[in-house]
Formats: sequence, structure tokens, C-alpha cells
Amino acid sequence: MRAVWLALCLLLALVEAHAHKPSDSYLSLSVAENGITGQWDIALRDLDFAIGLDADGDGNITWGETHARHADIAAYALARLSLQADGQACRLSVPQQQVDHHTDGTYTVLMLAVQCPQVPHELTLDYRLFADLDPQHRGLLNLSAHGGTHTAVFGPESRQQTYTLKEVGASGWLSQFIDYGREGVWHIWIGFDHILFLVSLLLPAVLVWRGQRWAPAESFAASFWDVARIVTAFTVAHSITLTLATLGVVSLPSRWVESAIAASVVLAALNNVWPLVHGRRWVVAFCFGLIHGFGFASVLADLGLPQGALLLALVGFNLGVECGQLAIVAVFLPMAYTLRRHWVYRRLVLAGGSLVIAALAAVWLAERAGNLKLLPW
Repeated sequence: MRAVWLALCLLLALVEAHAHKPSDSYLSLSVAENGITGQWDIALRDLDFAIGLDADGDGNITWGETHARHADIAAYALARLSLQADGQACRLSVPQQQVDHHTDGTYTVLMLAVQCPQVPHELTLDYRLFADLDPQHRGLLNLSAHGGTHTAVFGPESRQQTYTLKEVGASGWLSQFIDYGREGVWHIWIGFDHILFLVSLLLPAVLVWRGQRWAPAESFAASFWDVARIVTAFTVAHSITLTLATLGVVSLPSRWVESAIAASVVLAALNNVWPLVHGRRWVVAFCFGLIHGFGFASVLADLGLPQGALLLALVGFNLGVECGQLAIVAVFLPMAYTLRRHWVYRRLVLAGGSLVIAALAAVWLAERAGNLKLLPW
């Protein structure tokens, strides 16, 4: 029963999910001999929640409303970011503000003016944007120095980071590859819709459809190879569209992609309760994986990576996603196989859990397709 409760707690934890793309900001800093320049892209929807930008309450944040709050936006953001050059504080200001459209909406673009006592050999950043409002928020850093590029993620567990700039310039492909891989792992773990889609496909993997009902699988090997086919098909599919989208070969509106991803979760979950496809679920994983690849691509597209780093980013990020998926499978499969003969798994976890997932994803679909806000998360 302890394992049963663990399974239920895991399922409930997954339901505590965000309907939209996780909150990110994009910070780019370039260090040269004549000083430091920077750009900080922050989502208007996040700023509206923090300080209120929609003056007339019509649900649309206009350029006029954003421009009128320029000083407030700059003050709010700069109070939550600090830089030190070789241990000495740098002065930050925002002389210019623009707006830009990312894959998930409109962002304010803060053009940063950075004044440091000297051109640093070591740069320390302290990032606390939205730390008191959204623990899922992350700051994505793109740091350029001495001809090299370094990426990093700031969050509650890594708010302050220090970089030796010569090492950034000398960082080889392996270091950058690891950076992109780390981001891939992180984005699959916070991509709750991707996780719930994968879980929906994995739930019946320890069962077989026999006599119009689900029955326990007879061997772990059969379940293992079923999972291997599903994960492989999903991986191949989203790798194809991730590559095409990141290289700019195919581009789809974010709203369409996010709505289609939510729909895929609904259909995959309902298929567990009323099976239409039960023998070759890897085909379902492949078809819907093509859609999920466009969702993964939005992360790399918004990072604004230089062309020379795209191939490295694609391979590293994609392998990071796969490592994140395999970690989920490694936890899920042994636990599900152990519980497969218990009525709790078939009725509560498989049937009940699938219905909860379908209901949650249906709300996501309504929110994304209609640009609504139905959930408080």
C-alpha cells in the first residue's frame, strides 16, 4: 500500500500544473573591451500579473499602456537583477524600451546600459525576477565574452552565479553541449503537458487489452519493450519537428501548437478509458510527437542563439529532453509493473488518473484555443 500511495501522490503532483508555456525571461549580455551591453526580454503577461499593465482592463496590453509604465517596469526589473565586476557593484539602467513578439506572446525588451568600475575578469549575476510570485519562473542567460558563448538558467536554487570570462571565451563545444543538455532536461521536467502526454501513453504499458478489458501483463520484458517503442517513436518524431522549426524550415503559430498539444493529451488519456488504439500506441506517440516537437522548438527559438551554435544547441537540447524522459520512465515503469495486478492501479490510477488528465488537458485546450484564463495556476 505504501507504493500505491506513492503512485497517487505522484499523479496528484502532476495535476498541479501550469496551462501555458512556463514563465521565462531572456537575458543577453555581451562583454567587450569597451564595456558591457545587454538586453532583457520579459513577458508582458508576467509583468501585468506583478505590477498591473492593463490599465483599462480589456485583457489586451497595448504599446501605449506599456510605454506609460516604462519607469515602473524598469524599476521593478532592475530591483531584481544585480551585476558585480570582480566583486564591485555595476550600475544598471534602462535608457530604451521596445517590444518584441516571442512564440508565446509579447515581451518588453529592456536595453540595458551597464556601468562597471572596470571591464571585468569575473562577472557575478544575482537574479531574483518574480521569485516571490512564481517559483517556476526561470531566467535564461546568453553570455558572450572573448569570442565564446555560455548559456545558463537562473531559478530559486541558482539565483547567483559567477563566471570567469576568459573561461567563457575558451569554453569548448563540450561545455556548451552540456549547457544545452541541461536546459533540455529542465524544460521536459517543467513541460507538464509533455509529461502528462507521455504518462498517458505509459499507463497501459504494464497491461494488455484482452476480452474488452485491461489485464496485467505477464512479463516485465513485454512491458519494457512496449515502453521502448513508445519513447523511441516520440523521440524520433519530436526530433524531426524540433530540427525543422529551430532551423526555420517550418513555422507554426504558438497558439495552434499549444492547443494541439493539449488536444493530444486529451485524446491519449481518453484512449486509456475507451481504447480505440491499444496494440500500436507507438504510432500515436509518433504522430503526436511531431506536434510536441514544435513546442520544444519554441524554447530554442526564443533564446536567440547565433547560427553557429544552432547544431550544437539542437543535439544537446534534444539529448537533454531524452534524458529527462528516461528519468521519468525509470521511476514510473518499475512502480507501475509492481502495482499492475492490484485493482487500485487499473481502476484508480489508469482509469481515474486518465480521466483527471483528460479533464485538466481539456481546460488547457479551452484556455489556449480561446485565449481564456480558467484555472488559477
